[in-house]
Amino acid sequence: MLFPTLAFGVFFLFVYFTAWSLDRENGRRKLFLLLASWFFYAQWDWRFVGLLILSAVLNWGVAALIARSDAAGRRKLLVGLGVAANLLILGFFKYYGFFVEQAGELLARFGWERDLPLLQIVLPVGISFFTFQGISYVVDVHRRKTPPADSLLDVMLLMSFFPHLVAGPIVRAADLLPQFKRVPRLTREMATHGLLLIVWGLFKKSVIASELAVRLVDPVFFDPSAYGAVDIAAAVYGYAVQIYCDFSAYSDMAIGIAALLGYSFPRNFDQPYRASSMQSFWRRWHISLSSWLRDYLYVPLGGGKKGLVSSCINVMITMLLGGLWHGAAWTFVAWGALHGGVQVIERIGRAVLGDRKVIPSLVGVLVTFHIVCLGWILFRAETFDLAVAMVQGLGRFGAVTVLTPFLLVLIVGGLAMHWLPPRAVEGLTLKLKPAPSLTLGVLIGLAILLIEAVRPDGVAPFIYFQF
Repeated sequence: MLFPTLAFGVFFLFVYFTAWSLDRENGRRKLFLLLASWFFYAQWDWRFVGLLILSAVLNWGVAALIARSDAAGRRKLLVGLGVAANLLILGFFKYYGFFVEQAGELLARFGWERDLPLLQIVLPVGISFFTFQGISYVVDVHRRKTPPADSLLDVMLLMSFFPHLVAGPIVRAADLLPQFKRVPRLTREMATHGLLLIVWGLFKKSVIASELAVRLVDPVFFDPSAYGAVDIAAAVYGYAVQIYCDFSAYSDMAIGIAALLGYSFPRNFDQPYRASSMQSFWRRWHISLSSWLRDYLYVPLGGGKKGLVSSCINVMITMLLGGLWHGAAWTFVAWGALHGGVQVIERIGRAVLGDRKVIPSLVGVLVTFHIVCLGWILFRAETFDLAVAMVQGLGRFGAVTVLTPFLLVLIVGGLAMHWLPPRAVEGLTLKLKPAPSLTLGVLIGLAILLIEAVRPDGVAPFIYFQF
């Protein structure tokens, strides 16, 4: 069930009115939201609702045992077992086939060919997101950054809440569990902000991302040898806009839907393509993941406390694993290596030059953006050969066959979003908050009708559903 569909609209209206009819009975309200979330997830594959339940029970039980233990050694053992169990679930579903295939190729190189047990495993939608959420809950209870949940119901809802379930943001227990404890209230500002985010997300996904994918990115990445340099460069820039509009649209709609139900999610994107360094890019792109990698991987590895060399090694490990998190393929590992390698160069440069400003900020933005675009080629290409063909095609002259003025406007417009005033939606919320409800409803309705009129037929799944 995708957000920009009539089916989801009917589902959400039912959830919205039922949830607010139970606003004085918080326990029943949470139970209803949990059942609705399981129904939402079951639309992809009902069998994996059991996996959601198993994961929640596992993390609730481990966190409860940690909270009851005062012995440091026992707490450390329990958190280690909890994290390992979560990673085992993630590894089996997401990486089993990849590692078996790589092991088979390695054995064949040494002349030890074997028929390894290769299973056809279905990847549960959003498993990376709810697994990371479970890990952060267990670790935060161990670190005493958050108290254990009051009930199993709260942990189940934390991990299964449908707005963020399948593609984030990764909402931490410290942010959401305190909200579950109290009866939510819907203010006019929350409602206005939520509706604006939903409409903005619908536009980015249904119009910009979908048009660029169907008319430009997909055809060129399918067979780059059939296109010249201009079309290939346009496809690379187009994918940069597509993946931003696609993923940030999901985050916007998730935050907006949660707001209409009375809950607050953290911001997940902050104009990433105006970053002047790779480190700054990761402070702006998929913020919930980058902060997760920092707090639960980079810092435990030692962070930057042991000097420059250790810091660079830890950054590379973090980004390599961050690349692997996105998918079981060497192209994703190479994508993580590129991002990690550039951050290492930046750290060495800062260590040598100090605070001296060597290049203007605008040059830094352009350089960073094009490095990110190079990484997007690896991210989008299904194989290294395809990625190489895309890069080689940038030097091949040929007729422009796929880029149109309309697509060029979408690319320029998608990039121009990053230079709007910061927190533009929040500013518009404050301006529209005093408007009469009827006026606001008419404006939102007209915006949705306009998006429906100009968007292409059909709705493709969000890119990050595969992660």
